[in-house]
Amino acid sequence: MTRPPIVAVQTDVPELAAFADTVAHLIADIPDERALTEAIREALDTVLTSGFELPAAKTRPDPDHYVMYPLHVDPDGAFSIASAVWNVGQGTPVHGHETWGVVGIHSGTEVETRFRKPSAENEPLVEAGTSEWTSGQVTVCCTTDDDVHQVRCGGDEPVIGIHVYGADIGTLPRRSYNPETGAVHWFTSAWATGATE
Repeated sequence: MTRPPIVAVQTDVPELAAFADTVAHLIADIPDERALTEAIREALDTVLTSGFELPAAKTRPDPDHYVMYPLHVDPDGAFSIASAVWNVGQGTPVHGHETWGVVGIHSGTEVETRFRKPSAENEPLVEAGTSEWTSGQVTVCCTTDDDVHQVRCGGDEPVIGIHVYGADIGTLPRRSYNPETGAVHWFTSAWATGATE
């Protein structure tokens, strides 16, 4: 599998630029993934609580599928921050991340269904619970040993999330799953076209 080259992106939202700097320092200082994601969760909670506006171009839903807009991509690919947008009625396939992730809801409602990570391919998935996340809430969505879920817009307006991942998520090959059979298909959530305008 060939990965696309990493293209660094810097946000022009001051609150998120400061948050990206915080994330970089936390990654450098905290080697334990669970402690790191908890620290990032707390930092993102503070940023969401303080309030900030996203550029309209980073909140625009696509009529056909969910989109991921890059807000910050570390030059070395160590982490990325995205604005993920689901329109009403949209969702994802069951998927993994191949890295850690923290998600905060900027606006709207996200419904997340978690699955136990299978120990082998072609092993049917087992549901592990469903949660509803609303504006201002933050969760550790995945660690490398526990990262299979499905998410969808759960309200009557688009849901916009601020997603932080331990890689350039727009270039990272990831697994999607058929939950009934466990069959795996590899995919990449390419960054939304025109997102850097």
